[in-house]
Amino acid sequence: MLYKEIHIGKFIKERVDENEITTERICKFLGKDEGAIEVMYDSKSMDTDLLLRWSKLLEYDFFRLYSSHLILYAPPSAINKNQQKSEKTPYFRKNIYTQEIKDFIMKRIMSGEMTQNEVIKEYSIPKSTLHRWLQKSDNVNG
Repeated sequence: MLYKEIHIGKFIKERVDENEITTERICKFLGKDEGAIEVMYDSKSMDTDLLLRWSKLLEYDFFRLYSSHLILYAPPSAINKNQQKSEKTPYFRKNIYTQEIKDFIMKRIMSGEMTQNEVIKEYSIPKSTLHRWLQKSDNVNG
C-alpha cells in the first residue's frame, strides 16, 4: 500500500539515489551538515518548510504523497456538508486525483482485488468519476 504508511525520509533518500545527487550539494542547498541529512533520511516526518526545500532540490512534489493519502484513507466527510467555510483558508471543492492515484485504483479493480462498488465505498470516489476512468482505460487498452 504505497500511500498508507508514509515515511518521508525513505522517499527522499530513494529520490536522492535515483537522481544521484551528491551529499555535498544537498548540504549546501539545505544549509545542513551530513549528520543532519542522515537524520532526515531516518525521519518519518519533517517540518513543511524543510520538505518544500527538498521538493525543490529533488524536483519532486513530496506533498502529493500526503494528498494521496488523504484522498485514499481519510474518513468520509460528515453528513452535514453545510458547515461554514472559512474565509481565511482556501476551500477545495473537488478532490484532485493524481495519475498515481488513478493507476493505484485501476490496478486494484483490474487485478480483481476490489470491485468497483468496493472502491466507491472504500475511497469515496464518485461513481461517475470511476466510470470515466474505466472508459478511458478501455479506450487506451481497447
